[in-house]
Amino acid sequence: MPVPAPVLGIALAALATVVWSGSFVTSRALHDSVPPVQHAFWRWVVALAVVAPFGARQAWRQRRSIRRHLGFVFLASLLGVAAYNTLVNQAGLTTPAANMGMIMAASPVLMAVFERAAGVRLGVRRVTGLLVACSGVVLLIAGGAGGTRLGAGDVWMVTAACCFAAYSGLLRRRPAELGGTGFLFTTFLLGTVLLLPAQGVSLAVQGGFDPTPGTVLPILYVSVASSAVAFFAWNRAIALVGPSRAGVVYYLQPVCVSLLSWAVLGEATGWAQTVCMALILGGVVLGAAARR
Repeated sequence: MPVPAPVLGIALAALATVVWSGSFVTSRALHDSVPPVQHAFWRWVVALAVVAPFGARQAWRQRRSIRRHLGFVFLASLLGVAAYNTLVNQAGLTTPAANMGMIMAASPVLMAVFERAAGVRLGVRRVTGLLVACSGVVLLIAGGAGGTRLGAGDVWMVTAACCFAAYSGLLRRRPAELGGTGFLFTTFLLGTVLLLPAQGVSLAVQGGFDPTPGTVLPILYVSVASSAVAFFAWNRAIALVGPSRAGVVYYLQPVCVSLLSWAVLGEATGWAQTVCMALILGGVVLGAAARR
């Protein structure tokens, strides 16, 4: 029995959100050993190699469509590949992982704004769920994560959230002939090319990094899981349920990051954070279940 499209879309959005939660932890873990641009560059080089066996041939078959919609492909590559992850890595230099997850949870608001501007009706239940989840995020930020306060590096995360929301809104208008792993391979390839000049500058100014297990393994995680797997899942979720409903699920981000920080780093979660997480989860359930 086939899985209904809304159910599959929500499940794929949740999968991408959970996997991406770990990328914030890796960005923070590598902040003093791998320069942000080099982290992003090698992430996409490896991800490109992983996707190539599945997407290169499809991309070649779609080459005329890619040329016809090159502006769309370029913008998607710039926002979703080259800019977004580099900004996240830059934020990781000074911003705790929990703060990064909380700030990124604001992106569903921007996704909904972009979708509404495109003429899509969001419906009362979805807007209500979005507001409930948003209130949980605001309270979580206002109280701080583990007693921390927003710092200068959070500006980079706000910019990253804007890029991700714009990328997600853009996917809603993806031409039908640009689909599947072919589109994914093309954006990965173009995004990597866009990072090449910055990679050269980083190597010249900062030098390379030591390829130890402590640096290579996190990069492999973000390359395979957070890039190839999560981006495919998210793109498919957008196609099935749209950016606003998938965006509501994305509110799970601070919950996942907080739980991961507790499990891996031993950071405590207080009662206030638990209440905020309950609001976020309640909003996700309400907004994701809405039909309009």
